[in-house]
Amino acid sequence: MLQKVEGIVLRTSSYGETDKIVTIFSRELGKRAAMARGAKKPTSRLSSISQPFTYGYFLIQQGRGMGSLQQGEIIDSMRSIREDIFTTAYASFIMELVDKLIEDESPKPHIFAILQEALEAISEGYDPEAISLFVEWKMLPIAGIYPVLHQCANCGATDGEFAFSFAQIGFLCHRCFSVDPYLIRLTPAQVKLIRTFYTVPISQVGKLTLKKETKGFIKKIVRTIYNEQVGIRLKSQGFLDQMEKTPEFFNPKKDPSSED
Repeated sequence: MLQKVEGIVLRTSSYGETDKIVTIFSRELGKRAAMARGAKKPTSRLSSISQPFTYGYFLIQQGRGMGSLQQGEIIDSMRSIREDIFTTAYASFIMELVDKLIEDESPKPHIFAILQEALEAISEGYDPEAISLFVEWKMLPIAGIYPVLHQCANCGATDGEFAFSFAQIGFLCHRCFSVDPYLIRLTPAQVKLIRTFYTVPISQVGKLTLKKETKGFIKKIVRTIYNEQVGIRLKSQGFLDQMEKTPEFFNPKKDPSSED
């Protein structure tokens, strides 16, 4: 049966000398792997459509086993992402995170929208590090983690000073600070920012600029949640960590961030 789907290429792997196995995250079918025969040949009609990050329409022949990619139509090649090592690294991290957290082959239009908006934002020149933070926070429920960020996780209060508690996986108000001796105090701006990352669609945020220190602080919180509660470690994260520690070796673009 032939099926036309709207999707994004999550990853590819070589199969033999000329073929590829292409993993596509589609709006209609969820995550599917398909054989792209001859796609490694530069002259193949499947060569361009089977590149990672590519957003397009895919015609897949479904059988009992792995499907077969018959043809495709590019909506957005996301070429600008592949032209810079920093955008490639952060986009790869986002793709791997989504890939790791969606194991079954059922439709997940909400996650598809998150991934599509994230890649489009990076392609349009938005800060890829900030965009990756959006995806990390928004994917927590997919990993089974539901942080309490709209009120105090202990008493339910919505006013006052707040801190983040890993024990409670959410905010604690100043009345409940004694509940967790290892909590992390937050400024009102940091509270608002975390809520924005978790609840506001990427497409509605606009050109958000953040200090490097702010991104690092928020990143430590969400990465600790993933490490301690979810238990996943991404291969792309190791490269990002190295890149962030020694940026002089990667010829980075100037950080556009100046103010929160």
